[in-house]
Amino acid sequence: MSAFDSSQPVRFGILGAGMISTSKPGFLPNIGPLKDKVKVVSIADMVVERAEGVAREYDIPEVYSTLDDMLEKSDVDVVLNLTPIPVHAASSMQIVQAGKHLISEKPLATTMAEADALIAAANQMGVTVSCAPPNALYARYRTARKLIDNGDIGKVAFARVRSSHAGPGGGAFGWPMDPTWFYQKGSGPLFDMGVYGIHEITTLLGPAKRVSAFTGITEPTRTVRGDGPFGGTVMNVTADDNCLFMLDFGGATFAVIDGTFNVHASKSPKVEVFGRKGALAIYQNEEVPLEVYRQDLEPGVDGWDDPANYPDAIDPREALLHRAILLEHMVDCLRAGTTPVTSAEHARHALEIMIAVTQSSEEGRVIELQTTF
Repeated sequence: MSAFDSSQPVRFGILGAGMISTSKPGFLPNIGPLKDKVKVVSIADMVVERAEGVAREYDIPEVYSTLDDMLEKSDVDVVLNLTPIPVHAASSMQIVQAGKHLISEKPLATTMAEADALIAAANQMGVTVSCAPPNALYARYRTARKLIDNGDIGKVAFARVRSSHAGPGGGAFGWPMDPTWFYQKGSGPLFDMGVYGIHEITTLLGPAKRVSAFTGITEPTRTVRGDGPFGGTVMNVTADDNCLFMLDFGGATFAVIDGTFNVHASKSPKVEVFGRKGALAIYQNEEVPLEVYRQDLEPGVDGWDDPANYPDAIDPREALLHRAILLEHMVDCLRAGTTPVTSAEHARHALEIMIAVTQSSEEGRVIELQTTF
């Protein structure tokens, strides 16, 4: 029987009071519907004034300036790790070794050794690890996976996945914090954006087997746009900001994914999957998130099916919770004693793919993958 029952909410501590914590599609603005499941009791940030401001806004009773203090003094069950990419692994290891369950922002780590050690430590401590992004939880991907598994579009030949934007500070609104670190080695669009596409396509098609890639730096410097506090800041770019890669899933099934800071706009679907008997188009659209093209939709006639025939592809709760859906999923897993869909093993596989992208580009060869989930 699980140690967590439905009579009491699970106690959360948050590490990091930045954008992902407080932005409209982030965590804290969307936990209202989870009051019976989630109670945020503490927040820690090295900029303690920022943490204090967030605590006041969201009625969080405890504020700390370090993770050490929060782990020592705050009675939490789960820690939500919202630190910058380069320190995910070290801070997550500290959380797990303290015996706390963990939700990590993506990516899980930046090296395979870090990811392996974190998973081993979690298993040893008997704690549950979940990792963003939440896309595998979305109804459109769950429905699409069922259609693929059921053979509705036939054997999958290939997929196209769009997983890019214009980069932090690249939009007309600028960026509310200094985005320089996104463009430095150890970060970059692969870890920041490509990870979404990798999780999406592996959710649909399962673990990949091989990677081939091209990457590079499009321009040596970038300037933050907009009139915000960092507008006009010139940033040196040391991470490859333009990554295009192909995954081989075996059996002549492939996927092409972009992970760049060079896409200002696109009218294409988020994901397209092409099979021998049809196709799927998945959109970032709450009204029509999934379209299906079928051979012989009617006898002798191929065509796009009515999206209304796929009501399971729409879950209004996603728009209600946004990223906080990860908190609900963790609570549900802890209460049921089950492994998260957004598992550490899936995140490790995604990390191996990202590392292989860089290796493939640098060495000019196809990289074989070793992990699965």
